[in-house]
Amino acid sequence: MFSYSSQHLFPSTQRRLADTFRRLGERTRGEDGFSLIELLVVVIIIGILAGIAIPSFAGQKGKAVDTQAKELARTAETAAEAISTDNNGEYEKVTTTELNKYEPTIHILASTSEAYLSKTTKSKTTYSVTAKAINGDEFTISKNATGEVARTCVSPATKTGCVGGEKSSW
Repeated sequence: MFSYSSQHLFPSTQRRLADTFRRLGERTRGEDGFSLIELLVVVIIIGILAGIAIPSFAGQKGKAVDTQAKELARTAETAAEAISTDNNGEYEKVTTTELNKYEPTIHILASTSEAYLSKTTKSKTTYSVTAKAINGDEFTISKNATGEVARTCVSPATKTGCVGGEKSSW
């Protein structure tokens, strides 16, 4: 049986092979980890990405809080119409308590964790319901005597919650 070993190679080939293995060993020993500059570059890139993402997420939370209050105001509007239907088309019984009786998902107690129905106004032919978000924004739906519906927003705390301003419609 014939096998190759370094003893059967020419001396010049043995030297080149030994040099190659020596250089390969030196190269791998010199790369034990990351250099400080490489780590700093990675940290800077992560910082830049976080600087872009965090404000975007903060804006989304504000929108979600406002959407919860808008949904509550819309649910209260539907319940007010149901009360009117049961009372010959009149809105005099539209109160926060009565709205909660018609629709138990309408929260009427002040809360710091979820939107709640903060107030109602009523007459024989008109009504308004106001939902307050946890960030202080107030969303109102009003119906006048001619049947026109208006949706308004007031942002007394942040002064920017209503489409970037203190007051607007939605």
